[in-house]
Amino acid sequence: MPSEPVAAIPGAAMYDAHMRLTSVAVRTPTVRCEAAPAGREVFLKLENLQPTGSFKIRPVGNAVLTRPRAQLAHGIYTSSSGNSALAVAWMARRLGIEAAALVTPRAPEAKLTRLRSLAARIVVLPEAEWWRSVEERGLAAERGTYIDAVRDPAALAGDAGIGLEILADLADVEAIFVPFGGGALACGIACAVRALKRSVKVIVCELETAQPFTAALRAGRVTRTESHPGFVSGVGFPLLLEEMWPLCRELLGGSVVVSLAEVAAAIKLLAERQQVIAEGAGAIAVAAALGAGHGFRRVCAVLSGGNLGGDILSTILAGRLPP
Repeated sequence: MPSEPVAAIPGAAMYDAHMRLTSVAVRTPTVRCEAAPAGREVFLKLENLQPTGSFKIRPVGNAVLTRPRAQLAHGIYTSSSGNSALAVAWMARRLGIEAAALVTPRAPEAKLTRLRSLAARIVVLPEAEWWRSVEERGLAAERGTYIDAVRDPAALAGDAGIGLEILADLADVEAIFVPFGGGALACGIACAVRALKRSVKVIVCELETAQPFTAALRAGRVTRTESHPGFVSGVGFPLLLEEMWPLCRELLGGSVVVSLAEVAAAIKLLAERQQVIAEGAGAIAVAAALGAGHGFRRVCAVLSGGNLGGDILSTILAGRLPP
């Protein structure tokens, strides 16, 4: 059953998390996108440069570092299609404890390979059982402490640091475009925006074929949707977590949806024009920021990660859409 709705993060918690994470996370650059259409400025927040290849080191790192060390003695684990699990495994290795990842059969091989390199134990679960582990924040059969990178207030505070950095770099940004997985990244950034510059909009970016937040906006409530994210992992789940919906509805400024073909085009453009590797989820925000589905003139797209398999990248660079 859902627990209490997730609340907004106060400013003090955001700044405390930002300082705490200096030992594990990079202060990533915000760079201009050279392919922005005429009349528009698009900037990229390069979270693919984090030690684990994605922004997840921020929420996971803060969630782990705020716990008493004795609570972590039996190890840590999470339910993740890749990036949260990578961050959990990276933190576990740093602390000298065990790590485990609960994944679905669709978990990308590129991320599984990296999990193995970090000595994480991988548990493959059927889709329904995996989603139940997300909703219930773990499995009774698992030892260790479950790390929730979405609903834990410490995780949300870690995500807020991205918003603090963007606003410091781009004082006159109008909107921040963010891919939507569980909603913590968008809401964490929106907490920072609300504290520092309320006029900035945080825009959710989703796929035409997998859009739980956009569907919830249309219905006015959480609703189950069809989910066909294709080669994109970590976003577009069939259902938005009930605990996240009130905060999403309160803080987020709308959504833009893009096609898988537009995401692939953004990955190709970033590699060829910016020398930047983006995974599918990160490229969703870039595709939306570059597209015609909004009226903002000065925006920042959060390139949330770069853990893209070589097979997918080579297919896209050859001008084809991955299966």
